[in-house]
Amino acid sequence: MTSQPSAVQRTLPTPSPSSAPLSKPPPEPWISQQVSSYFIAGGIAGAASRTVVSPLERLKIIQQVQPRNTGKQYTGVWRSLARMWNEEGFKGFMRGNGINCVRIIPYSAVQFTTYEQLKKWFTSNGKRQLDTPTRLASGALAGITSVCTTYPLDLIRSRLSIATASIMTTNISGTSASSSTGTSTSSQLRLASALHTSARPLPSELTMWGMTLKVMREEGGVRALYRGLVATAMGVAPYVGINFAAYEALRGLLTPPGKSSVARKLSCGALAGSISQTLTYPFDVLRRKMQVVGMGAGALGYQYNGALDAARVIIKTEGVRGMYRGLWPNLLKVAPSIATSFFTYELVKEFLLG
Repeated sequence: MTSQPSAVQRTLPTPSPSSAPLSKPPPEPWISQQVSSYFIAGGIAGAASRTVVSPLERLKIIQQVQPRNTGKQYTGVWRSLARMWNEEGFKGFMRGNGINCVRIIPYSAVQFTTYEQLKKWFTSNGKRQLDTPTRLASGALAGITSVCTTYPLDLIRSRLSIATASIMTTNISGTSASSSTGTSTSSQLRLASALHTSARPLPSELTMWGMTLKVMREEGGVRALYRGLVATAMGVAPYVGINFAAYEALRGLLTPPGKSSVARKLSCGALAGSISQTLTYPFDVLRRKMQVVGMGAGALGYQYNGALDAARVIIKTEGVRGMYRGLWPNLLKVAPSIATSFFTYELVKEFLLG
């Protein structure tokens, strides 16, 4: 004898496939694969590009900030590189490269990622044509964004690059001896004293963290880490804008379909970097001048009241040529550096995106 279903059982609906609970879609990643690929590729590209030209990068900084009319100037590219090797060896070539890579990895990553995203935004994800003004604007904004996020690292890297250079040393006894001939002045003695002091930094100050603490302690706290930021932003905006715009224009001319060899790709980056750096180099000189103001400012003559005042004094005392000091070694490094950067970026990006 079978039991009849109760009224409650009869009223319960029969489950149907359509009423089964729906599975939740997988959560969206915080950063898309495309954006993370831009970021990773940009960081690797930056580290590779700067490491291959580390000796020339340090030489450029030294020549930009060295005092004039001294017997210990670094003059000539090959002569200066040989001197750097003889005095400091391979470590001299790579000095400051660690902090340089620490800075350039996020700098380059932010720059490439911002540029790619701005291009999409300006063109509504490819719905509008990507013209030259759009490339210039995207590059300029990307440059400003990247430099503002990493500027303190750039300043510390500059300090470390010149902290142990022999240009910052002098023979005080020799300077004092010149006073017996009547040629020494109180300013010369102050110069000798300042150079003597800066030539002997504490070992703890020759590290990234040690130099950061020294700058903050002696030059006005966190604000000192951003000295020269305005001049840097003024130079970086047109530099990066021209760099990206020139690269993409040259890539269309030099690497048409079927002719995209490695040599042609490297040539695009080398030419783009040389053009953009030459046009904006004076801003780079002003940036370095402002960054080393605190290193014996009174004796070394770097008593500038801002970037515009620095430009006025440099042109007055050295002429327009003073705004291009260190340009030759810089051009020697820009060609392989930018070529390596763009080539590595494209290579890694294609690998990550498949």
